[in-house]
Amino acid sequence: MDAILFQTTIYLMAMVIAVPLATRLGLGSVLGYLAAGILIGPVLGLVSTESGGLQEVASFGVVMMLFLIGLELEPSALWNMRHRLVGLGGLQVVLTTLLILLVGLALHQPWEVALTAGLVLSLSSTAIVLQTLNEKRLMQTAGGRSIFAVLLMQDIAVIPILAFLPLLALPGARALSEGQGGGHHAAGWLADLPGWGVTLATLAAVALVILAGQFLVRPAYRFVHAARMREVQTAFALCLVVTIATLMQMVGLSPALGTFLAGVVLANSEFRHELESDIAPFKGLLLGLFFITVGSGMDVGLLMSRPLQIVLLALTMMLAKGLILGILGRLFGLRGRNLWLFLLGLAQAGEFGFVLTSFALGQRILPASIAQTLTLTITLSMLLTPLFFLIYDRLASRLGERPAAVPADKIDDQQPIIIAGVGRFGQVVNRMVTMSGFRTTVLDQDLRTIELLRQFGFKGFVGDPTRPDLLEAAGIATARVLIVCVDGRDSALTLVTYARRIRPDLHIIVRARDREHVFQLYRAGADDIVREYFDSGLRVARYAMENMGLSEFEASELQKLFFQLDRAALRDLAEVWKPGVPTENNPEYVSRAKELNRELEAALVARFASSGDAAPEVRPEVPPETSAEEPAARLSPSRSRR
Repeated sequence: MDAILFQTTIYLMAMVIAVPLATRLGLGSVLGYLAAGILIGPVLGLVSTESGGLQEVASFGVVMMLFLIGLELEPSALWNMRHRLVGLGGLQVVLTTLLILLVGLALHQPWEVALTAGLVLSLSSTAIVLQTLNEKRLMQTAGGRSIFAVLLMQDIAVIPILAFLPLLALPGARALSEGQGGGHHAAGWLADLPGWGVTLATLAAVALVILAGQFLVRPAYRFVHAARMREVQTAFALCLVVTIATLMQMVGLSPALGTFLAGVVLANSEFRHELESDIAPFKGLLLGLFFITVGSGMDVGLLMSRPLQIVLLALTMMLAKGLILGILGRLFGLRGRNLWLFLLGLAQAGEFGFVLTSFALGQRILPASIAQTLTLTITLSMLLTPLFFLIYDRLASRLGERPAAVPADKIDDQQPIIIAGVGRFGQVVNRMVTMSGFRTTVLDQDLRTIELLRQFGFKGFVGDPTRPDLLEAAGIATARVLIVCVDGRDSALTLVTYARRIRPDLHIIVRARDREHVFQLYRAGADDIVREYFDSGLRVARYAMENMGLSEFEASELQKLFFQLDRAALRDLAEVWKPGVPTENNPEYVSRAKELNRELEAALVARFASSGDAAPEVRPEVPPETSAEEPAARLSPSRSRR
C-alpha cells in the first residue's frame, strides 16, 4: 500500500508540474505527460514498472475514452461515415499491413510474424491524436475529420484482428515461438484453446457485450436512476465500464474495444448524456496517467543496446505509413495543410499495438525478441507524435489558409436581395424573406448546403460570395439589399468592404460574431449589424422577467428599451474602439463602457418607476465586458439614421 501511494504521489506531482510547463511553452499536454513519464521513470528511477498495478489503472483512461467515443457514434452516424470509414480507413489499414508484410518477408521473417507486425503497426494512437486535435481545435477541419474516420476504423478493425490472429498460431509457428522463449500467455486458458476456439470465444464475447448493452443495461440504469442520487449513478457508470472491460480481459480481448462496442450500442439510449457527464472527469485524469506510464515504461536498456537500429526502425515505419497516408489523402481530396495534418497526425503506431503485441506473444505467434522490439518502436513513435504536430504547426503557418477551389455555378438569376451564405442562420433569413413574397439570389460555396436547399424547393447557386465576378453575376450592381451571413469573420469583413466600395447606396445587413467584429464591420460601412445569439438572449431574459411577476407588456417594453439603449451605446463605443488593442488596455473604452452601463441601468430602473412598480433589486456594477464571445445587441449605424 505504501509503495502504491508513493508511486501515485510521484505520478500526480509529475503531471501537475510538467503539463502546465509544456502547455505554456506551446508543446501541448501530451508531450508534457510523456516527458514527465520519461523523467520519473527511466531517467530518475522514481517509479517502478515491474508491478504494473498503477499502469493497469492508468490504461483505463483509454478504456473510458473509447467508451465515450462510442456513445457519440450512433449506428446511423457510422453508416453515414461508411465511405471514409471503409474507403479511407480500411485502405489505410490494409495497405500499411501489406507494405510492412513485404518488408518483413524481405528481412527473412516468417510470414506469420511479418503479417502480425504489419497489423500491429498499421494502427495509430487514438488517445494521443484525439487529445492533441481537441487541444489545437483541429477536429472540425477537413484533415481532422478524416483523421477521426481513420482512427475510428482502426479501433473497429481491432475486433476482427483479435479474432484473426489466433488462426496464425499454426503448429510450426508455435514451435518456433516456444523455441525462442515466447511462451508468455496473455490469457492463460484462452491461449490453450486451438485457433478456431479462440476466434469463437472472441465473437461470443463481442455478441454478449452487444446483447447486454441492448437488453440489460437500459432497465438497470432506470432502476438506479429512480434513486435520484448522483453518486449512485456515477458508481453505476463506472461499474458498467469496469464490468465490460473485465469480461473482455477474461477472454483475452482488448477492454477498450469492448467498451467502445458498448458505447455504440448505448448511443441511442435516453441516458447517454448522463453517462458521459459521469465518466468524463475520470477519463481525463486516467488518460493523462496513461500517457505518463507510456513514457515511464520505455525500455531504455534495449534502446541503448541498439539505438540506431530502433530509431531507424521507428522512423522508417512512420515514413512508410506517411507515404501511404499521403497517397490516400490526395485520392480522397485532401490538400495543403489538411493533407499535412492527416499525414503527420497518423504516422505513429498506437496503444492498441501494445494490446495486439501482448496478445500475439501469448498466442505464440511472435518471438519474445520481436515483441520487445515492436513495443519499443510503438513507444518511440508515440513519443515523436507531439513533435510531428509541432512540425505541422510550422507548415500550417507557412501554407496559410488555402480553401479548396469550388466550381461555381453559372448564375442566371438576379433579384433585389442577395443573401451571401446559407448556413443555419442564413436559411432562416431566406425562408422568412421568400415566404413573405420577396425574391432572393442565394450564394454559398458549400455544394452540400446548396443541394440541401434545392431539395426543399429553394433556389441557390454554388460559389464564393466574396468573389467580385460572382457578385457581379448575382446582380450586385442593381440589388437593393445585401445580407451577409457567411461563417468566416474575415470573409464577412472582406465582402462588406468590397460591396460598400462599389455600391455606396447599397443597404448592407451583416451578422457579426462578437463585439470586436461589430466594430470592424461598422468601420467597413455596414448599415445593420446583428450579433448572433442576441435576439434569442433577449427573449430568454423577457421570459425570465415574466416569470418573476412582470406582465407580458411590461417585459416586452423593457426588452425594447434595452435593445434601443444597447444599440446606441454600442455605436458610442465603436467611436473609441482601437483596432488591434484589447479593450481592457484601452482606458478611454473602459471608462466609456462603465459610464454607458450606469446610464443603461438607470434607464431601466426609471422605466420601472414610471410604471408604478417597485424597482427590481439590481446587482453591483458589473465590470465592462471584454470577452470575445459575449452576446450583444444589434448595431444599426445606418447613414439615414446617424
